[in-house]
Amino acid sequence: MEERDCCSSNSSSPSTTTTGAEKRKHQHRRQHEQTTEKPYRGIRMRKWGKWVAEIREPNKRSRIWLGSYTTPIAAARAYDTAVFYLRGPSARLNFPDLIFQEEFDAFNNIHGTGDMSAATIRKKATEVGARVDALQAQTHALSHNNSTRTFDKPDLNEYPKPETSDDDEN
Repeated sequence: MEERDCCSSNSSSPSTTTTGAEKRKHQHRRQHEQTTEKPYRGIRMRKWGKWVAEIREPNKRSRIWLGSYTTPIAAARAYDTAVFYLRGPSARLNFPDLIFQEEFDAFNNIHGTGDMSAATIRKKATEVGARVDALQAQTHALSHNNSTRTFDKPDLNEYPKPETSDDDEN
């Protein structure tokens, strides 16, 4: 019987064979990941354009669902809130300047008494994400309304009125 080296690359071994389809699939996935860069940590975009945020619980395989948002900024802010409550002030945040003193105080109060539950973290993160999403939508609507000119819609049931100019009146 022939002994095999554990590190040899024998193509007859079923555990080391890779089909051409699998190679193409992995190559396609790598190319897709390179072309669709994630703008922030902890978020991803759904096929239909919504941005979602989730975070893995420390020392567990489970994840905390943080919600679905229309903007990547809202999803990133929800992620920041959750990661801050899970990991504290040393957490790597997308927007470190936007964590306010009240979050620091709440973090210190909670971690002085015990850990926060996943449901509480989800609730706080979704509140922040929804607030940011609403502000982003409102800002977008205001900028869109200011940039587009509004025209008076003519009443199609009226006969056109003759236009008079300032020169005709004198």
